[in-house]
Amino acid sequence: MPRTRLAALITVVLALASGALMAEALAQNASPPANPQRMPSASPSPLRPGDAFGEPVTLPERTIIYLKGHTHWDAAFDTLVDAFKSLNEYLDKQDIKPNGPAMTIYTQTDDKGFSFDAAMPVAAAPANPPKGDIAVGQAPSGKAFKFVHRGTYDAMDSTYEAITNFLDDKGLEAKDLFIEEYATDPVKTDPDKMVINVFVPVK
Repeated sequence: MPRTRLAALITVVLALASGALMAEALAQNASPPANPQRMPSASPSPLRPGDAFGEPVTLPERTIIYLKGHTHWDAAFDTLVDAFKSLNEYLDKQDIKPNGPAMTIYTQTDDKGFSFDAAMPVAAAPANPPKGDIAVGQAPSGKAFKFVHRGTYDAMDSTYEAITNFLDDKGLEAKDLFIEEYATDPVKTDPDKMVINVFVPVK
C-alpha cells in the first residue's frame, strides 16, 4: 500500500515511545492523506465478544527463529507473506515445530516503509543455529496491551487509529516496537478472514 493512514498510524504508535507527538499531531495523522494513490477498499470486521482491545497482558519470554527484513508500504503484506514462506521452508527442512503463532516484530517505521522481524516461536533454540538471513533470538517480553483486529491487513488503519487514541488517552509510554501476532496463518488464510493480535509493549 502507498503512504496511507496505516503507515502514518504505525509511525505514531512508535513515536509515542518518545513522547514527541502532541494531540494535534495525532489528529493530523488520523486524517486521510492528500491525493492517495489507493485507499483501503475494505473495513475491518467488527470485533466479537471476548476480543481484547486495550487489555493489559504480560508477554512471556519466548525463543524465536526469525527472518529480518525491510520493505516499502506498498509491498508490506506481500513481503511479510514471502518472509513467512521462507521461514516455514527452513523450519520444515530442519524438522522444527513452531511453538505458537507467527508474529511480526516491527522495529522501525517511517513514511516510506518499515524494518521487521518475521518470527516463529519455538520450544528451544536448535542445536545447529541457522545462518544467513535467518537467526535465533528472544521475542519481546513483559508488560503490554493487547488489541484484536479482524479483517484485511490493508484495513488495519482504523485499528491503529483506535490504538493511538487509546495510548494517548491513557497517557501510556510505549516502547519503540510493537508486535502483530497472527491468530490465523497469514500464508494460507483468506485476507478478509485474518485475525491479528496487536501487542504494544509499555514501559
